Amino acid sequence: MNTFYTTTSIPYASQKPHIGNTYEAILTDAVARYHKLLGDDVYFLTGTDEHGEKIERLAEAAGVTPQQFVDTVTAELRHEWDACMVEPDDFIRTTEQRHMDIVKRMFKKLYDQGDIYKGAYEGWYCVPDEAFYTDSQVVKAESGHVCPDCGRPVEKLKEETYFFRLSAYADRLAAHIEAHPEFIQPESRKNEMVNGYVKPGLQDFSVSRTSFTWGVPVEFDPGHVMYVWVDALSNYITALGYDPDGKSGELFEKYWPCDVHILGKDVLRFHTLYWPGMLMALGLPLPRSIYGHPWYLMNSDKMSKSRGTAIYASELAERYGVDCVRYYCLREMPVSRDGNISHELLASRCNTDLANDLGNLASRSITMAEKYFQGDVYPEETPENEVLALCAASKDRVKGAMDGLSTQLALTEAMSPVVRANRFIDETSPWILAKDPGKAEDLKGVLYTLLETLRNASVTLYPVMPLAMGKLRAQLGLPEVPVWEETPPKGFSVKRGENLFPRIEL
Repeated sequence: MNTFYTTTSIPYASQKPHIGNTYEAILTDAVARYHKLLGDDVYFLTGTDEHGEKIERLAEAAGVTPQQFVDTVTAELRHEWDACMVEPDDFIRTTEQRHMDIVKRMFKKLYDQGDIYKGAYEGWYCVPDEAFYTDSQVVKAESGHVCPDCGRPVEKLKEETYFFRLSAYADRLAAHIEAHPEFIQPESRKNEMVNGYVKPGLQDFSVSRTSFTWGVPVEFDPGHVMYVWVDALSNYITALGYDPDGKSGELFEKYWPCDVHILGKDVLRFHTLYWPGMLMALGLPLPRSIYGHPWYLMNSDKMSKSRGTAIYASELAERYGVDCVRYYCLREMPVSRDGNISHELLASRCNTDLANDLGNLASRSITMAEKYFQGDVYPEETPENEVLALCAASKDRVKGAMDGLSTQLALTEAMSPVVRANRFIDETSPWILAKDPGKAEDLKGVLYTLLETLRNASVTLYPVMPLAMGKLRAQLGLPEVPVWEETPPKGFSVKRGENLFPRIEL
């Protein structure tokens, strides 16, 4: 059995996550479920990044301790993800002792071998993004200097700090990226990293701070706390029980290296450059792939809680159903450009694809099977036709798209036999065949084709809509959870249940 280890990036526990943040968790959950259907031994990790100056400031403003603050935000995050059926195998918090104990020893190991050294930093610092910038990188605006990524004000900062010697691993990292084209995906993101950072020359980066205290302490130098890139990035191995002294746990030995880190394009630089550099220094294999996804925009504008342009997954799931939310999120996000979401767009897509096409096909097909054959459709011979051929072909294309993390293409392919089967009903007119007793086998062949199309869809769509597809499979008389290489049955014993996808009325 193949193992498959996948992670999200761990969201920063500074505020309740909107649908743009939750999209990443839904995507990773769907990828994990897909690999489970393939029969892989899957481990899906997510969690929260809970240290840093921003959280320290927010907690102070709220009149609570930093730990109380992150406990509240993490609970909100887990509520959002539970509402969308995101089901990780582990959830790691960087304030957990199991994480901090390992990080402390990692930091000391890197320091002892010369990969971390003490120095001083002077430059511009963006508190919300927890990122440093040079004079040439910040943007000069009328209001002063602002962050080149988020556009918010930056602060001039000078402080003693420890650095990680990334420059020592620049050539090895460049060679690895060149030799492994699948390492950074998609291709456009790889080009951004190579042209924007690798070719100009990788610089050492700060890994400790002295201007705040809410972080993992550097035990051999009181006053320093570890900066986010050692603390947060290492969660991918601390959760597996990595031991810097060579006594790593069973999970680490089984699942590392990671098959794919799934994360937003805004943190791609840190995962494709900083993280691999630290892994090289620790003598560990690099992740096989790092996928940087685009963002969801609301009406073509970046989501912002303060501007009132944020939508929350739990509210959408309560209003439209979890299946619709998961389907829309994964159907409408392109590979290389930002997606767009609104109540109107979600309703339109789900009504068209789910209510009109898939839900209608299920309702009509199962109703006819019950009406004409008391729910038992067992043709003497398995029919051969264009619809069933399309089911087989589209399933292969869905697999190729899912392997490439292109859920938009995968769902387009998964729905193509459903669309074709709805036309097939009109072409064969089963209600006319039912009037001629001599056409009983022809009618069984038509209904088998429709039900087999639904069975095929219940497999290819299961990673995206496990709740609805489980219900559909129950109506088809099949086990709730499929396997990818499921053998088509000789026939179906069906029983109609609730309407899978009621139309959405705004």
